[in-house]
Amino acid sequence: MKIFGDSISGNCLKVLWTAKLLGLPHEWIETGVLTGETRTPAFLAMNPAGQVPLVLLDDGRPLAQSNAIILHLSRGSDLIPRDAYLEARMLEWMFWEQYSHEPYVAVARFQVRYLGKSPDSLGPDLFRRAEAALDRLDSALDGVDWLVGDRFTLADMALAPYTRFAPEAGLALEAWPRIREWIDRFETFLGLPRLGDDR
Repeated sequence: MKIFGDSISGNCLKVLWTAKLLGLPHEWIETGVLTGETRTPAFLAMNPAGQVPLVLLDDGRPLAQSNAIILHLSRGSDLIPRDAYLEARMLEWMFWEQYSHEPYVAVARFQVRYLGKSPDSLGPDLFRRAEAALDRLDSALDGVDWLVGDRFTLADMALAPYTRFAPEAGLALEAWPRIREWIDRFETFLGLPRLGDDR
């Protein structure tokens, strides 16, 4: 399997980390968004949307969209609950991540860290929505270690990468202590280095 991804992207990292966690043989192909590598004719032939992550499965078939990829890779594993209701709750979080979390937390982070904009220049609505997403996530982690059931699932894999990077947008996680504890657990579970709020 080949994984085309940009290592600055939380969406790409969730695919890489899922493959590693499951022990799936893979080749990581660094594909820079900022350098236009997702807009070349060769890449667009594989994914006309011009986005990473993109995987070429062992049989050569392409698959895009991070949450679709990690769901496909994880079929039959413990990352997906066996119970149908818990699986649906996992999917609920994964859909919410792409609709109500990533468009605000990740976009704010990209604009500040990679485009050099000041948080003040982005307008209050983006940060209000990002903070609302983090409020919702922090509340959901009250009294639990993971988002669904009593163990790590794809809900955690989907939501943790960009939440982990939120300080790069000026969203200091000290305001959300349960999220900070969850990120610590996530990093320990995956064997990742700690990221401080000053990164």
